[in-house]
Amino acid sequence: MSVRIGQNAPEFTLQGVIGDKFCDVGLDEYKGKWVVLFFYPLDFTFICPTEITEFSKRDSEFKALNAQVLGVSVDSVYSHKAWLKDLGNLSYPLLSDITKDISRKYGVLLEDKGIALRGTFIIDPEGKLRYQLIHDLGIGRSVEEILRVLRALQTGELCPVEWKPGKKTLGKA
Repeated sequence: MSVRIGQNAPEFTLQGVIGDKFCDVGLDEYKGKWVVLFFYPLDFTFICPTEITEFSKRDSEFKALNAQVLGVSVDSVYSHKAWLKDLGNLSYPLLSDITKDISRKYGVLLEDKGIALRGTFIIDPEGKLRYQLIHDLGIGRSVEEILRVLRALQTGELCPVEWKPGKKTLGKA
């Protein structure tokens, strides 16, 4: 069974790539920060680079919100490193879930294909899952919407439809 909103996010330590270096990244490293964890199907595909580079372009906005972006696929770190030669450096790590265990725990693994759906998860500073959205393979996600949701969660208040920063909330939750 996959994780649900309000539960502790499944812990992990995965090997990843940042820049041209391999590194180990654990979710526990980000206690006290918001984490935007996103899964994507595979390196060297059509939609994935548009999302991955957009997260990197907008990374300063996430950092300003005390949030760390982490990208995950079932590809190896060697595949990630080779792909980054085409994509260029990213401002956050790409992690390898080569065992598919973390994709399975987060409920995004397509067992029959052995790849992850486009899953996005926002984890609060205490390690609780506060948001999840899972897309079909052929639909790219909106980084702008993820930033909007993160900002809404950080208000600690009830936020109505189409709420944006600076607009009125409905008060405390």
